[in-house]
Amino acid sequence: MSIAAPPEPPVLKEDVPLAPSKVSTVPKWFVVTLIGAPTALILLVVSGVLGQLGGGLEGLFRIPYLLVDNTPTGGDMGAHVLLPKVLVEDLLSEGRILGWSMDWYAGFPAMYFYFPLPALVTVALDVLLPYGVAFKIVTILGLVALPTCAYFFVKLQGFTRYVAVLGAVAGSLFVFMESFSIFGANIKSTLAGEFSFSWSFALSILFVGMAVRNYRNAKIFEPWAAIVLGLTAMSHVITTIVVVFATLPLLAGPIAALISDKSRVRESARGALGLLTTYAVGFGLSAFWSLALGVRVFGGMTSDMGWSPVTAILGDSNPGSPIPGEFVPVLVVGLVGILWTLFRRDGVGIFLLLTVGPLVGYFLISELGLTMLYNARLLPYWYFGMFVFAGIAIALASAAIARRFVHQRSAALVSGGVACVLMIGVAAVSMHDLPGWVKWNFEGYEGKTVWNEYEALMETVDELPDGRIMWEANNEMNKYGTPMALMLFPFWSEGHPSMEGLFFESSLTTPFHFLNAAEVSRSPSNPVRGLNYRGMDFERGVPHLAVYDVAYYVSYTDEARNEALQYGLPVLGESAPWTIFALPESDLIDVASYEPVVWAGEQSFVDAALEWYDDVENLDVWLVEDGPDDWRRVTAVEERLTDIRPYEVTGNPTVTGFGDHDVSFSTDAVGVPHLVKVSYFPNWRSDGAEGVYRVAPSLMLVIPTEEDVHLQFANTWAENLGNALTIFTIVGLISYAAVQRRKSKAIA
Repeated sequence: MSIAAPPEPPVLKEDVPLAPSKVSTVPKWFVVTLIGAPTALILLVVSGVLGQLGGGLEGLFRIPYLLVDNTPTGGDMGAHVLLPKVLVEDLLSEGRILGWSMDWYAGFPAMYFYFPLPALVTVALDVLLPYGVAFKIVTILGLVALPTCAYFFVKLQGFTRYVAVLGAVAGSLFVFMESFSIFGANIKSTLAGEFSFSWSFALSILFVGMAVRNYRNAKIFEPWAAIVLGLTAMSHVITTIVVVFATLPLLAGPIAALISDKSRVRESARGALGLLTTYAVGFGLSAFWSLALGVRVFGGMTSDMGWSPVTAILGDSNPGSPIPGEFVPVLVVGLVGILWTLFRRDGVGIFLLLTVGPLVGYFLISELGLTMLYNARLLPYWYFGMFVFAGIAIALASAAIARRFVHQRSAALVSGGVACVLMIGVAAVSMHDLPGWVKWNFEGYEGKTVWNEYEALMETVDELPDGRIMWEANNEMNKYGTPMALMLFPFWSEGHPSMEGLFFESSLTTPFHFLNAAEVSRSPSNPVRGLNYRGMDFERGVPHLAVYDVAYYVSYTDEARNEALQYGLPVLGESAPWTIFALPESDLIDVASYEPVVWAGEQSFVDAALEWYDDVENLDVWLVEDGPDDWRRVTAVEERLTDIRPYEVTGNPTVTGFGDHDVSFSTDAVGVPHLVKVSYFPNWRSDGAEGVYRVAPSLMLVIPTEEDVHLQFANTWAENLGNALTIFTIVGLISYAAVQRRKSKAIA
């Protein structure tokens, strides 16, 4: 698609020039060189080439781990490697981008609650490159693109090239901050698995610059801004929310103009209309994903992890604060930049809002006790904004110094170049952890000294019959690359799903899984706040695992191994330090012994299901969210045990088909409820049965009306409408580009 690039924005009459032309007008080679400097430094570090400064030549330059064909690891990244594989093998092969995978959590909605753009690009690159190399390149692209996006972010707001390039250099260096590792957008967070955030962060600031420029130019429609917004949304939702809120005040421009300058009401109205159009087209491009995301989130189809907000204000305490020690000098210079631009009456209102607004949100989320959002995710905009303002202050100071020389332009180039070298030098010398983190991640699982142990376990499991695996959680397994290393059972061995997966919020099974993990682990992570974790207890854990039809248990510590042996679990194999046990035989489909009970209480069904799950002695009296009118309704979980109604008919269902999007079985207990041990999601449809109903803990229930029952994961109105909107938007953009091109040829 060819869309004509918009012309450079004119300097508006209310904008004050940032410097005399001899200083502010710098050649393009100067911009390219200065932007290339932090880009090169970022690339050298995240490729693994640049090691620790001060460690001698042997430690300074290393092999480019980025280009080594292996399986990257480190934090969440060590589990993220499964998602593009799921996309290729389970979704795209069936003409889907959104769908279902059985690899984690007894099944989870794949790509619904995570961001499709990086995974799709990984799949595309994998056509030309080895999988591991393609994956690693994708993880760093957001970081490498940031300096360029930062330059256009500043430039498109009306600043000169000179100020924009130094502001961008400073802003891009915030990625070298080492005081936080999970907030997003810096190198550490990216290596910890937040690479989608890095993508979206770079795209989001580019969008803000474009939105401000288009508003000032009173453009009713500018397709590139909409495209960038759509790509931002497809990379991360939090960044999208931030930049939409940051640009919303532009919609009030016509009202402000009506009060202060009536001659600009028409221009402001055109700019506001253009922004609304941008929002609409950006949403349309991402609608194939974002519409279903919104519908399912607001429909309660995610698990609330109860994230604990960060409350610190100052210092380097874990996991971080808005003002860590390394940030203080930048903050001081950044405040000078803010005051300087305000004194000059530069148009930095939206920029200030993008910087300070997230900081206000950080405190507000904590104060309101919102657990669905992690407040520290907002802080990267605060850091980045102050870094850029610090760069603007340095640029204005450099310009002021240059004016004192006869050859002002040459002096500006020299002073700007020196400032750039100093800023990059400080960032490079200040690195401590980053080279080690890159090496750890990109040397891959295969590069660890204990790779042979890990590989032997995967080979041993691969020889077992198909079945779900529960494994003992323990942070000591980080030596294999990440504590999440065993999430990759389905990556290495087809037919052996891991009960634990990465995308915690994606599955309704998540809280129940972590209750199970606590019952079969010596040192569980217990990440979901507010649950009644019981501690290691196989008397409870084994019946709970049967609810999810788990076939195998893998212990890691001696304590868990001894507990499993004492319980009587038979050993299937040993691959030190792991022991593989067979769990008591269970079935994927269970027939009800008693009539299920419908929950009608005031507390949520999740809370009721948690209470039901805690009563391990009565798991055969099922609690459902909805059901036929003749089933009993209860308002207290314990009421289900009164007036129990047994079924006289028993059955022995046989599974006839089991795939990612299909479950089929035959039964001789027609009319009796059947429990399907696959995580519930509204997209499942049944043929030959009534239902699908949500049943505690997080599974599906159907009532067969025929002997042969088929469950299928199908699109709903949300997916169909989202797909239609995206197709309509793409067709509209192509048509617009064709019309514009025809007009351009006619004028020429």
